[in-house]
Amino acid sequence: MIVGVPKEIVPGERRVALVPDAVRALVKLGLEVVVEAGAGVEAGCEDAAFEEAGARISADAASVWGSDLVLKVQPPTEAAAGHEVDRLRSGAALICFLRPLDQTDVTERLASRGVNAFSMEMMPRITRAQSMDALSSQSTISGYQAVLLAAVAQPRIFPMLVTAAGTLKPARALVVGVGVAGLQALGTAKRLGAITYGYDTRAVVKEQVESLGARFVELDLDTGDSEDAGGYAKAQTEEFYQRQRRELGKHVAQADVVITTALVPGQKAPLLIEEDAVKQMKPGSVIVDLAAEKGGNCALTKANEDIVVHGVTIIGHTNLPSEKPAHASQMYAKNLVTFIEHLVDEGQLVLDWSDEITAGTIVTHGGKIVSERLGGTLPVSEPSAEDSAEGES
Repeated sequence: MIVGVPKEIVPGERRVALVPDAVRALVKLGLEVVVEAGAGVEAGCEDAAFEEAGARISADAASVWGSDLVLKVQPPTEAAAGHEVDRLRSGAALICFLRPLDQTDVTERLASRGVNAFSMEMMPRITRAQSMDALSSQSTISGYQAVLLAAVAQPRIFPMLVTAAGTLKPARALVVGVGVAGLQALGTAKRLGAITYGYDTRAVVKEQVESLGARFVELDLDTGDSEDAGGYAKAQTEEFYQRQRRELGKHVAQADVVITTALVPGQKAPLLIEEDAVKQMKPGSVIVDLAAEKGGNCALTKANEDIVVHGVTIIGHTNLPSEKPAHASQMYAKNLVTFIEHLVDEGQLVLDWSDEITAGTIVTHGGKIVSERLGGTLPVSEPSAEDSAEGES
């Protein structure tokens, strides 16, 4: 089986799907890897390093897209030579961040093309899939980078310093939404010397917040049914969000830095910080909104812009992992390799529909949308020869 890694063409995307160490792992599985020339340069991976690891470098993008299995970071998109989906051959497989709950047009296009498409966002949050969980790995980078952006934008420093010129008070950092990105943000802010606070509708994360030396913010709200079966925060009623905004605004006003990470899969980001709350913040305060791509948790956030409103800097970057492309690519590539090891047997892709990981991540197959989360129906697994023999006996 030939595995192809094309160059990412989405503006601002600096990651690459595989790094040289990941290529070595796939070659050991008996797979042939072809990488488009220059695909990894911005992530610090030169063509020569890929070749040394066992990959073949091709300047012909069409030959890369013609592979049996294509690995990407971003979903296929429109290119100068036509839509990237049309460069995949029928029957080929694609693994990437597909955004199937948002980009239904791409999903339908993949189905009509006859591509076996897997979405890394749909990876089930179960123990044996942890090393395949690309959302978590990339969120780790996002949480770290969010704090660095805030530290640079802040007119004050984070740690307390006692000097001959006087004592400098530590910054107060509030993280709203304590998932993987939020926990990493709390840890990073703490290491930089800030006094840290974490808030989440899921009371179960209180222990995790406190284990990082942060204080857990508790609001007078009923949050009993705040987490779904996959461990993600559930959408709440508008009445809940109104009360939450009122209560949270008091804590936002006291913070020097606020980092918001609240997202509900497939939905617009919940509004958590209203303009009135921003007005109450100290001049020079910073908000880093990790939900900017989905509308933002702050009412004033503008996607892919840094703005100053009421003396507060609001940062709305939508692709923080790409700002640290080397380590983001390294982590993503590890996720992909582990996933491919799960899917491949003796050098070929083997799809076991009874397996929770395969069934959870597959989006299109055999010309149809088969993801149950998208209203599709999974194919019925055929019994193996061994199973048939047992049935006959």
